[in-house]
Amino acid sequence: MSSSSSTLTVDDKSVDLAIKTGVIGPSVVDISKLYGQTGMFTYDPGFTSTASCESKITYIDGDEGVLLYRGYPIEQLAEHGDFLETCYLLLYGELPTAAQKADFDYRVTRHTMVHDQMNRFFTGFRRDAHPMAIMVACVGALSAFYHDSTDISDPHQRMVASMRMIAKMPTLAAMAYKYHVGQPFVYPQNELDYTSNFLRMCFAVPAEEYKVNPVLSRALDRIFILHADHEQNASTSTVRLAGSSGANPFACIAAGIACLWGPAHGGANEAALKMLEEIGTPDRIPEYIAKAKDKNDPFRLMGFGHRVYKNYDPRARIMQKTTHEVLNELGIKDDPLLDVAVELEQIALKDEYFIEKKLYPNIDFYSGITLKAMGFPTSMFTVLFALARTVGWIAQWSEMIEDPSQRIGRPRQLYVGSPKRDYVTVAQRG
Repeated sequence: MSSSSSTLTVDDKSVDLAIKTGVIGPSVVDISKLYGQTGMFTYDPGFTSTASCESKITYIDGDEGVLLYRGYPIEQLAEHGDFLETCYLLLYGELPTAAQKADFDYRVTRHTMVHDQMNRFFTGFRRDAHPMAIMVACVGALSAFYHDSTDISDPHQRMVASMRMIAKMPTLAAMAYKYHVGQPFVYPQNELDYTSNFLRMCFAVPAEEYKVNPVLSRALDRIFILHADHEQNASTSTVRLAGSSGANPFACIAAGIACLWGPAHGGANEAALKMLEEIGTPDRIPEYIAKAKDKNDPFRLMGFGHRVYKNYDPRARIMQKTTHEVLNELGIKDDPLLDVAVELEQIALKDEYFIEKKLYPNIDFYSGITLKAMGFPTSMFTVLFALARTVGWIAQWSEMIEDPSQRIGRPRQLYVGSPKRDYVTVAQRG
């Protein structure tokens, strides 16, 4: 990383600010000393123009539609690798050798069981509790079950906590689903791969044998890869902010899950699915496109456009192909939701309104249909997102812990409330 400098003039006073240049992407102006030299802060709601850290993990070029994990294009990883290989890459910075991957897969597989007392922990929830509410509570509670991996100053304990969360998240997610639908928990099986094991824990029942469909397992594995990390998004920033205080890793990941639960973040695929169901049939699409263009109409097309991507979301291309594979495998030839989705996509890619505003289909546009076809209720969509994103959160958290320049997060504000005033007793107030 190279650096140069720039000059900022404030009230006739010139201040020299360093310009830092990364490997790829835009350069940044280092304003860390701005307040000390000028007595002023910067104002950036949502921190959309502020780099909060240095990172080597994920790179996004929203204008070009590029997503890289440790330098590798997401398309290549999703096409040729598997989720645990992606986990290794995000955690350690390089793709594993055959021996390293075998060892990593083995260690994750042998950590999939959760403490047996967790079963009783679940019974404290109402049967109709949202699975995400259960996930926030259960992941936070892991620190009460695994005291031997909460010391963040110990690299070994950080590693053990990381492995535990990657391994146990599918088990907890499946338990949340089973509890939600009133079925008994299904324990993991070590001979199955990560994603197949998860599908079995979700959909197997004691009354009969469950055979994992390899096409569905591969499709879900690809979904996990596509969601594994996404730079400094809201939930990742939450994990880093929580971690900057020295909180234990289980609490930090629970904070990330809580943030992900928001409909503007992790709930977008559920919203896209509900929109497609509302449209219903392709012949009603013009009506809804007209509503979307009408500024006075509250209707919004979900699954189009992205906060970062100003081009076609690279993950959406992979998801489109994956969606067709799943529907073909399940024999769903004329799925009305897919018919609406495909027609809507074609119109959006040609319509001047969408082109001008760069409202391209994003990953949520297709993932909701795919997960529904697999048998997951919409209440589980964000849980699956959390399961996949756990490794990204852990990689980002680990990077932050090991960064010597890291300090506790403390954003500033522009105060617009009342100036200083004196207290008046109740009797004197008009």
